[in-house]
Amino acid sequence: MNALWITAALLVAGFAGWPVTALVFKVARTIDDKADAAKAAEQARRAAEDPSADVTVDPARAGHPDTAGQNVDGELTAGPDHPASGASAAEPLLPSQRILRGGAIIGILERLGVCLAILTSQPVAIAYIVAIKGLGRFAELKETPVAAERFIIGTLTSMLWAAGIAAVVKVLFLT
Repeated sequence: MNALWITAALLVAGFAGWPVTALVFKVARTIDDKADAAKAAEQARRAAEDPSADVTVDPARAGHPDTAGQNVDGELTAGPDHPASGASAAEPLLPSQRILRGGAIIGILERLGVCLAILTSQPVAIAYIVAIKGLGRFAELKETPVAAERFIIGTLTSMLWAAGIAAVVKVLFLT
């Protein structure tokens, strides 16, 4: 009977933790969006009150050789034969990278490991799991603050979910 409860705990901790983590990411994103909207509203209010914000740009003179083809709605744009400033024409654009690739699989393995560590009374194994996960992501986390934030949120959510499931099963069914 214990094998059944351990298997159930591992399945619930490992696979039901993904929707829980996704929900926490969604809540964190909503909080970030509200904070960004409040910040934008404050900046707009300050700009409306700022007398120096009443600056306009003169439109380009029609037919002038220095401005021909560069004025679009009062903004300067690079022509098709000129690269944007700071970019070389020979440099190809890099495709956008997905942040923290493989996170879903790593999350499942992490939750399984944490749950198993608690069920087998080996909490030190959780430190190994966190160390391996952190070392594996160190370079990416160091370069990308957004990735670091997602890493922390995802790791804490996954570990708390797995630890909670393991603790409930251990207390209620394995004593």
